[in-house]
Amino acid sequence: MLPKSDYLCSVMKPAFTLFGIRLTVGRLVLAALLLYVVLALNIPSAGEYYARYLYPFIGSFLSSFSKTIPFAIGDLFIALSVAGILLYPAYARCIRKQKWKHILLKDAKYLLWVYVWFYLAWGLNYSQKDFYERTHIPYTAYTPENFQKFVDNYIKNLNSSYTEITSIDEASVCRESVRAYNQISDSLGVHRPFHQSPRVKTMLFTPLISMVGVTGSMAPFFCEFTLNGDLLPVQYPATYAHELAHLLGITSEAEANFYAYQVCTRSQVRGIRFSGYLSVLAHVLGNAHRLTGEEEYARLFSRIRPEIIELAKKNSEYWMSKYNPVIGDIQDWIYDLYLKGNKIESGRKNYSEVVGLLISYEEWKNKAGCAVKVQK
Repeated sequence: MLPKSDYLCSVMKPAFTLFGIRLTVGRLVLAALLLYVVLALNIPSAGEYYARYLYPFIGSFLSSFSKTIPFAIGDLFIALSVAGILLYPAYARCIRKQKWKHILLKDAKYLLWVYVWFYLAWGLNYSQKDFYERTHIPYTAYTPENFQKFVDNYIKNLNSSYTEITSIDEASVCRESVRAYNQISDSLGVHRPFHQSPRVKTMLFTPLISMVGVTGSMAPFFCEFTLNGDLLPVQYPATYAHELAHLLGITSEAEANFYAYQVCTRSQVRGIRFSGYLSVLAHVLGNAHRLTGEEEYARLFSRIRPEIIELAKKNSEYWMSKYNPVIGDIQDWIYDLYLKGNKIESGRKNYSEVVGLLISYEEWKNKAGCAVKVQK
């Protein structure tokens, strides 16, 4: 007869031994989920099936749960997990007198469950087709002609959309973002919003987040998106639309920038429209500086309204006053490794690739418009 404690363990944790290895139901489930994650990450069709058919249900379910909680539970989960992984060994060794092997195995098992949860809840979207494959819009290589044409049109729209923004109408941003995503979903390869009123939350650790220059994030474990509490009014609409794109399964930062631009610039609300144009200004100027000569770049720069240049300068100074170079460099390095480890080969440079997406989209749209005219 088993001792009472052993009997209870055998009832609560059914197990059997295979090749000398004790297997419990929990371990078998973990192994099966790990196997699925590995297959989905390495077999394109499996990853695409997840992104197209499974994630909308998972995202809708998890976001329905997380939106009922008023604070960012994803931030809290990550903070408690880090604290637990660091503090548990000391507790288990000093208080419970456990062996190091047992302690490290416990930590490893927890990390594996977190890894599986991350990819099943959202991370397998990294294995989906990219923007060009999803939309069948062909990639257009940069040429002096198409870049200049894009920049001319961009500056014209940026200047005409300028308006002073001193406050945030959160309800209007939410309403306009949902409307636009529903409008572009079928043609531009992005899921429709899971809810008519997605709940955005403020980051729990805003002061720390501002030190690394992050304005928003997507918390994958509970499918919730959060914004930095220090976010400026003019940045709010574009950042909201950017993080909502991540919630809808978009993993590429360039693509999230592209969708935020499309969503905001289609709005009839002038402040939202201006936020969309302003959101890619740094990327446009960065590409222009790299692709054009100094004189041509100076002429381009001089065409932008001085109020917009002054606003961009103040925004930069505002964030630099909060930025901590040491912490920021560490975060940049970690995030660069994270992106490259999840099939975003350009790492943090991926943000600026939004210009290539915009040029390809404009070229495709213009050719489609010409084809329609010819048919008529």
